Amino acid sequence: MISRREISPGDLAGDALKHKFTDSLESDRMERLETLRLGSLLPPDRNDRQPNVYSNPMAHQPIRESTDKIPVPRVAIWLIPVKRFLHIEATSGIVLMLSTLIALVIANSSWDQAFEKFWHTHVAFEFGKLKIDGHLGHLIVNDILMTIFFFVVGLEVKREVVAGELQDPRKAVLPIIGALGGVIVPALIYLAMQFGQEGQRGWAIPMATDIAFVVGILALFGSRIPFGLKIFLLTLAIVDDILAVLVIATVFTESIAWGYLFMALAGFALCALLNRIGVREVPIYAIVGAAIWVGFYKAGIHPTIAGVALGLMTPATAWIGRKTFLEVMTDFWDRIRDEHEHEHEQGQGQGQGQGRVPVNLEQLRFLARESHSPLHRLEMGLHPWVAYAIMPIFALANAGVKLDPVALTSGVSIAVAMGLALGKPLGIFLSCFLAVRMGWTKLPRGVNWPIFLGGACLGGIGFTMALFLNALSFPVEEYPALEGAGKIGTLVGSALSAILGTLLLLVFTRTSRTESHS
Repeated sequence: MISRREISPGDLAGDALKHKFTDSLESDRMERLETLRLGSLLPPDRNDRQPNVYSNPMAHQPIRESTDKIPVPRVAIWLIPVKRFLHIEATSGIVLMLSTLIALVIANSSWDQAFEKFWHTHVAFEFGKLKIDGHLGHLIVNDILMTIFFFVVGLEVKREVVAGELQDPRKAVLPIIGALGGVIVPALIYLAMQFGQEGQRGWAIPMATDIAFVVGILALFGSRIPFGLKIFLLTLAIVDDILAVLVIATVFTESIAWGYLFMALAGFALCALLNRIGVREVPIYAIVGAAIWVGFYKAGIHPTIAGVALGLMTPATAWIGRKTFLEVMTDFWDRIRDEHEHEHEQGQGQGQGQGRVPVNLEQLRFLARESHSPLHRLEMGLHPWVAYAIMPIFALANAGVKLDPVALTSGVSIAVAMGLALGKPLGIFLSCFLAVRMGWTKLPRGVNWPIFLGGACLGGIGFTMALFLNALSFPVEEYPALEGAGKIGTLVGSALSAILGTLLLLVFTRTSRTESHS
């Protein structure tokens, strides 16, 4: 048996390592760790894989620094990815708002025609007999870049199902019911105002919540907003996205080219096989994913559905589990320590730090990378690109519209605005109120009904998904006037929801703090 030892920072020159390893491990297993089960030669230990998408190999026990004996609670570790996500969304909301304002200013200036001509630049991709062409704004932004956006949506959904609020049925009830109410009521309000008219086909526009703007507004309140409300709105927005994806897949698919669809399904099967045999290189999956995208595009199904499906297929468990991680790191540490002691005995301190590193640094890098799940790495890696590049570009390409007084009073713009500013808050609040009263669920910790109402109003900020559904509902080539009216309704409804929600939260959070102090 390897005895328990306490490793102090002074064991290495320069205090390079500061963590302790105090586990008792079998020596016969340690002696055979030269092979490590790393790389592509041997499969991972399936019984040793991480159940939590954000699990760090050390996360199952309190993390202790050598100078700090206070353990870090598990819940604090689990909430780190969520807090990081909220931080990215909060700051990206400002960038998204600026992009929207720029698009509106240009669309209402003398540069409007040049701006529109730019987004209608013809682009084409040819590979042998295969040709895909379209406009810059539609093909590149709405079809290609938004597929990456929806891929991240798929990752978020899987994360929530595996290790988030949707994992616990009791916690998932409230945001799921709220999302259903927040989708059904706006659609009914829109249909009530547009039924039997040409604009009826836009009923899905006011059904989704834009979490970037919502969290950006909540960030202005700081600690006055209960964290439970942020988690509720985040989960609700994810469920909203699921419902929006279902609508895109069913309502906006008119005909299917089955040959290309089978090609896409074969691509999904290949992805599953590659994952099963242990292929870890992201570029290989990117190539297969591109083929799946082409299959969906040519089949007549919106390619963003492929992004969601690939996100849901992403493995949520780490390749290297906690036990293997600790064994390998302990083995590495023993080698480094023995080498240091050997150099010290031979050279009495001369030339220390000049010799070779007695471990395989490539394996160490592999160990660090594969101790996190692919879902975790991809979501954290892609979120900044989606938040600070794809969504602002989408806003520039789609939010620009002439603020025509006639369009402001159009039936479609009023129906969309009413669906967002009135239907979303009513649907979210009333459905959740009934669910709580019937004993199915309860409000998040620290949230009362007035504060919840303010959060429900913020749920009416539709923007990104609403503009996307507007582009699908009213193709600009066929319905230019309705497409513009849908944009205006989205902007007006989202602005009204933001203003109303902010005012309610200002009043109710101040009242709540006053009552708690008294």
